[in-house]
Amino acid sequence: MPRAVRYDEFGGIDVLRVGEVERPAPGDGQVLVRVKADGINPSRAAIRTGALADLFPSTFPSGQGVKTDGGVAAGPGAKVLAELAA
Repeated sequence: MPRAVRYDEFGGIDVLRVGEVERPAPGDGQVLVRVKADGINPSRAAIRTGALADLFPSTFPSGQGVKTDGGVAAGPGAKVLAELAA
């Protein structure tokens, strides 16, 4: 089962937890991104603390990470245009 870093309330790094999540299945025209590593930037950390809640409201549980390294698994009818490698 995949794992993800999640948080259930605003706060510092102490609110982060690693937990198992269900593996989503790509539907028609969708792709599933296989994540091997992920990172966050300072603005995402500010969102997690709640400092930007007026601009970026959160629902919980929420997750972090936007800089993803991994691969792509295509669902039925999906077209993967490019898979980039470093």
